[in-house]
Amino acid sequence: MNPSGLVRLAAAWGTVAFFLLFGNALLPGAGNPFLASFLFVWLLGVIVWSAFGVVHEAEELAELLGEPLGTLILTLAIVIIEVALIAAVMLGAKEAPTLGRDTMFAVLMIVLNGVVGLGLLIGGQRHHQQSYNLQGASAYLAVIIPLTVISLVLPNFTISTSDGSLTTLQAIAFSIFTVALYAIFLVLQTGRHREFFIYPIPDGTAAGDDPHVPGHGLGVLPHTLLLLAAILPIVILSKSLASLLDYGIAALGAPQALGGIIIAMIVFTPEGISALRAVAANELQRAINLCLGAATSTVGLTVPAVLFIGLLTGQPVILGLSTTNMALLATTLVLSTLTFSGAKTTVLEGAVHLLMFFVFLVLVFSP
Repeated sequence: MNPSGLVRLAAAWGTVAFFLLFGNALLPGAGNPFLASFLFVWLLGVIVWSAFGVVHEAEELAELLGEPLGTLILTLAIVIIEVALIAAVMLGAKEAPTLGRDTMFAVLMIVLNGVVGLGLLIGGQRHHQQSYNLQGASAYLAVIIPLTVISLVLPNFTISTSDGSLTTLQAIAFSIFTVALYAIFLVLQTGRHREFFIYPIPDGTAAGDDPHVPGHGLGVLPHTLLLLAAILPIVILSKSLASLLDYGIAALGAPQALGGIIIAMIVFTPEGISALRAVAANELQRAINLCLGAATSTVGLTVPAVLFIGLLTGQPVILGLSTTNMALLATTLVLSTLTFSGAKTTVLEGAVHLLMFFVFLVLVFSP
């Protein structure tokens, strides 16, 4: 492990130790705006820095295991962080019935419009047109579309409840269906249809099928342990960050949806940067695996987790989007289907996705 990685781990675990020892005394006094701001910036910086460590170790594992296992490990690690942050807020003193919905929707908008748009814009400017495996992108969207509609749209149209929530039966059934579909997708992604998620090269082999991979098996365990060591501080510190985030939104009178956006940005920024680097290096397939994989994992795993926490604690969980956001989601899904329906991408698709992302940002502050 390089020295910067050791410093990052030391800073993360040192912060964990500090907040475990003194957090109970400091956080109630965070009503002081200056103290609250300092603690929030400190925790945010450590968590984001640790998230970059997660990305680094996941990329090391990607080199050892090849695609699509490498990006799958990264997206699952990011979703674990996302669920931990959402759970920390939901298990806090104040109920947050829409936090899971707001976070998932923010991730979808950031990933499918913001990162995809910027990535296609950068890739188009640098490489004019970029190719990818159409079957892989189609498989992702075939899972994303029903999962998002079932989770974020359908609750608005059921008659058992009137506020965009689900009954206990619906919550259990939909969670089982969601996990089952996501599990089937993972089995196909890593097994029978693995070639869908690897860019084919002219000689008939697939990019990412590295013949040297088996020789690096001894490196997998250390990197896996380092990956866990980078994730755990984020999970432990998430409760403290959640209380400060809740205080800040209330003090500023900001929209409640801002909490979900901040959580989405915290968890996806490192992965988004990784995707943009891949696009710049003309590795569009890896970027698609990261972006569409993140969207799939977010809906496939976050929805059951949020519903389970709601059932466990008796808290209400509202999943149904507002009418405006449903229109944004529908447009994004249609646009993504059109973008990834051809064998090559251009600057135009990137510009359109970015336009939708900026519309989303404006509507957060001016619904």
